[in-house]
Amino acid sequence: MNTDSAAHRGTGRAPRPFAAARPTTGGTVRRTLLRTALTGAAALGAGLGAAGPATAATPVRDTRPRPGTPAEALRELAAGNRRWRAFRERHPHEDPALRRTLATGQHPFAVVLGCIDSRVPPELVFDQGLGDLMTVRTAGEVLDEAVLGSVAYGVLELAIPLVVVLGHQSCGAVRAAVEAEESGTKLPAHMQYLVDQIRPAIDHDKEGDARIDATVSANVRLVRSRLAAEPELAARIGTGKLAIVGARYELTTQAVHRLA
Repeated sequence: MNTDSAAHRGTGRAPRPFAAARPTTGGTVRRTLLRTALTGAAALGAGLGAAGPATAATPVRDTRPRPGTPAEALRELAAGNRRWRAFRERHPHEDPALRRTLATGQHPFAVVLGCIDSRVPPELVFDQGLGDLMTVRTAGEVLDEAVLGSVAYGVLELAIPLVVVLGHQSCGAVRAAVEAEESGTKLPAHMQYLVDQIRPAIDHDKEGDARIDATVSANVRLVRSRLAAEPELAARIGTGKLAIVGARYELTTQAVHRLA
């Protein structure tokens, strides 16, 4: 996963590395009971990292320690996206032994809040396997109480050190929000809720498709800032135990790059 290119940031600066450190879980009885009920008594101890070359059809078991800091998690996602773009996917963590291990618990290293778009499944675009990512998907990465609770669970109860808000090129939910505002029409059923949530991110300095594309990035930044403002998440960010980053996936290149 690359940082913003100069084309996206309007500067000539070189890509900047990701950074930070590992969070710890709370010690309350409530959290202990919740963690036990939802994930089992044991956490997954299998490692994750780069292994030797493998064909796209051959799942592999990585042996490197699982990412434990925001910087390590970002590097792992970046490496996976490079494999995806090069058609050298490893499809890790799918073997029978790993599946049996996961029956007793999980220890994902990143939460990815992404869009429901069928072309952007996080496990594929980051070339990750079972037990690696906790994914939450809504149209346009829209937040509600269920989404906030799901992200908080991953961070506070599973000690996940990284949250990625992942938007994407040609997002239909963003297009619908822009077009609804321009036409003044109301969307049917619950889709109007999505439009209302995306509307504050609409970039009024651009027109046509450029407005939609700019709003995709602005919406990611807005969602990311809302998550980062949650008090318990903000506390972990402040101590370096958590990073919440915004990124977008380009359908034309299959690349994920970070938004500043």
